[in-house]
Amino acid sequence: MTHRHDDHSDHGHGMAEDLPRLNAQLGRRRALQWFAGAGTAALVAGCGGGSGSSSSSTTSSAAATTTTTTATPTPTATPTPTATATPTPTATTTGCVADPSETAGPYPGDGTNTASGSTSNVLTSSGIVRSDIRKSFITSTTDAGGVLVTLTLTVVNVNATCAPLAGYAVYLWHADRQGHYSLYTAAAESYLRGVQVTDANGQVTFTTYFPPAYDGRWPHFHFEVFSSLSNALSGRYAILTSQMCMPAAICNTVFANTSLYPTAASIFSRLSLSTDNVFGDNTAAQIAQQTPTFSGSVAAGYTAAAVIGIAR
Repeated sequence: MTHRHDDHSDHGHGMAEDLPRLNAQLGRRRALQWFAGAGTAALVAGCGGGSGSSSSSTTSSAAATTTTTTATPTPTATPTPTATATPTPTATTTGCVADPSETAGPYPGDGTNTASGSTSNVLTSSGIVRSDIRKSFITSTTDAGGVLVTLTLTVVNVNATCAPLAGYAVYLWHADRQGHYSLYTAAAESYLRGVQVTDANGQVTFTTYFPPAYDGRWPHFHFEVFSSLSNALSGRYAILTSQMCMPAAICNTVFANTSLYPTAASIFSRLSLSTDNVFGDNTAAQIAQQTPTFSGSVAAGYTAAAVIGIAR
C-alpha cells in the first residue's frame, strides 16, 4: 500500500527519472517477495519444528510406553515368586494352635493316681522309652492286638510360628481293642504305653493299634508332653496333658471288623463327638488339630499324623 501511494505521488516525470525508480521499486518488491518467502519458509520450518516436536513427543510417549510396558512385566514377575513364597510361612504360622489341656482320665499310669491301692507310675519303669508300644514290657510280653497304626506326632511352639520343639518327651497311652487299660482294668499288662523324644523336626513316632470306642467315650489317644526326657521319667512334670480324637470315617471302617473290635461298632453308633465329655467343648480349630490324619487300610494298617501345639 505504501508503495502504491508513492507511485501516485511521483507520476508524470520522464522515463529517465522513472527508470531508476522502477528499478528501485522492483528491488523492493523482490526483497518483499524474499521476505515473504523467508517468512513462509520460517512458518514451514516452524510447522516442521512443531511436527518435529510432535514427533519427538510421540517418540517420547512411545518410549515411555515402551519403558512402561517393559517395566510392567518386571514387577509383575517379581510378585509371583513372592506370592508363591508368602503362603508357605503364612500356612506354617496359622497351621497350628495350642492344644487344649484335657483330663488324663482315671488310667494315666503317670504317678498321679492309684490302682488297686498302689500308685501306678509306668514312667519310672525300665523300658518305657520305646517306639513300638503294642506289647507289654514289665511282667509279660502280651500283644494287645488290633488294627495297626503308625502314628507320627510333631510337637511345635505356637508362639514361634509353629517352630519344631526338639528334645521334648511325649508319653502316649490308650485303651486296648476291648476298652481296657493296662495297669488298671488290664492290671497284669503294660501294653499301649510308651515314651519317645522329639527329633530335630519335633517329631516322634509310635507303632500301636487303633483305639476302640467304649461306653461314654469317643475313640481317643491320651498323651502328655514333657520338656525333657529326664522330666518325663521323673513323672508329674508334664507341661501339657491332652487327647486326640479319631476320625469318624476311619472308626466306622475299623470297627466293622467285629472279630478284632467286638463291641466298638455298637457303642460307637451311640456316640457323638459334639457331646463327648472331653472334646465336646473344644473349638473347630482345636478339634481339627486334635484329629490325626489317616491313610492306609484295615488289612495293611494305617499311617497317621498329628500336630501338638505348645505355647512356650
